[in-house]
Amino acid sequence: MSNKLLAAVFLICVTVTLTGCVAAIGNGDSRGATVGQQLVDLQKAKDSGAITDAEFQEQKARLLKRH
Repeated sequence: MSNKLLAAVFLICVTVTLTGCVAAIGNGDSRGATVGQQLVDLQKAKDSGAITDAEFQEQKARLLKRH
């Protein structure tokens, strides 16, 4: 499996897991993590080396475009 594909799968798993944690806390928002939290999660993935800076910028742009 390529490093980019592995990083993408890892990011999706982290996002799904963290979204579930936010929903389980019962913050009243059934849609999941906020945009701010998703940006924090992306930054953590970049800082840990799970995604490259280019992948971070691409995902960040997609996230901000949706909102």
